[in-house]
Amino acid sequence: MEKQLIKVPYLSQSPRYPTGCESVSSVMLLQHLGYEITVDEWIKQYLEHQEFETKDGIIYGGDPRKVFCGNPYREDGMGCYAPVICKTLARVFSDKVSVTGSSFQAVDETGTSMTKLRKKYIDRGMPVVFWACIDMKEPVTGPDWQLADEPEKTFTWISNEHCMLLVGYDEIGYYFNDPYENHGVIRYEKELVEQRHKAQYAMAVGVKNIQKQDEFTANTSN
Repeated sequence: MEKQLIKVPYLSQSPRYPTGCESVSSVMLLQHLGYEITVDEWIKQYLEHQEFETKDGIIYGGDPRKVFCGNPYREDGMGCYAPVICKTLARVFSDKVSVTGSSFQAVDETGTSMTKLRKKYIDRGMPVVFWACIDMKEPVTGPDWQLADEPEKTFTWISNEHCMLLVGYDEIGYYFNDPYENHGVIRYEKELVEQRHKAQYAMAVGVKNIQKQDEFTANTSN
């Protein structure tokens, strides 16, 4: 059976980061790339977040495409979407140097097919920050809140949202470093993964090694 599996340092979000799956998955990726960074450092120094507020019985919160909504240290936190992770990774890349000496660039791969993600990243030894659902449960619509920056707009969250690190695949399944409840490296069937990924807007974030890309471009132009 065909199998590709990238060995990546594993971190659990339990019990310290109950809603910090995006942060923990991103830090696993960064540590794999040779960055010396902890989850606490990521959250406190690089990740933008916005707490919820209730005014006159109406809940106001952030836009998960712009900030982490709530607090990843709390059970009642929500999460964030791919653009936030791209922006946060970019901050780390501009602030820190990998022990490998390589430089990297985050890429929002939302909507990219699984086939392309495998070929572009996994087959080249690069994990992918990947959104699906907790334990591959069915998505649930809600709750919703008014956007604090645009109070005339309502945002509806898709619950059971979860972020993992895609690290491999075989003919019928995908492998993840799943930070939820110390799951470790876990395998889910491809069809189910693709359904739950689609339910969370098919969000994914990849990382390009800039040096390797530059070397490839130089070699092909000679």
